[in-house]
Amino acid sequence: MITPEERETALKLLDQTQERVLNLLRGLSPDQALYRPEPGCWSVAENVEHLVITERRLMARIKKLLQEPPDLATQCSNTDDDLLSRVGTVTRRVQAPDFAVPTLRWSTDSLPQEFAAARARTRDFARTTTADLRRYFIRHFVFGDVDGYQWLLFISGHAQRHSAQAEAVKASQGFPVQEAASR
Repeated sequence: MITPEERETALKLLDQTQERVLNLLRGLSPDQALYRPEPGCWSVAENVEHLVITERRLMARIKKLLQEPPDLATQCSNTDDDLLSRVGTVTRRVQAPDFAVPTLRWSTDSLPQEFAAARARTRDFARTTTADLRRYFIRHFVFGDVDGYQWLLFISGHAQRHSAQAEAVKASQGFPVQEAASR
């Protein structure tokens, strides 16, 4: 079982990153949400869609994994703090797996609700689980063996990373200016 302090940390980070992501979307026109400063760079909407896809998939994998016996032999490849730091900081771009590449499956108007719903399910799991998350592992293609608790931290760090990318899009020189009448 995770400690009360670990649970509190995970919930705090989930809440903080949820607020940051939702703030990114507030007041954006569809043109602003979909703007790409250069080819190969995701828009604000694509960054958020990627977060929704990834968070939903990770939570489904964790819940499925918890139906199996715990893994008593595997060790984490990173400390909690190192994982959070590495995931949340954009030092180099990482190619998303095909399943997590955004395809604009949701309208820009529905993205805040999609993200909030995914995050509510993650938060509810983090708040209520009694599983020994430290004994269940999913291997990440960059970060190695990550335990169930660290995946909750990963979700927050991942949101930090993509929030920073989306903020860079909004700060880019060609970002569309909203008409005064539509504000």
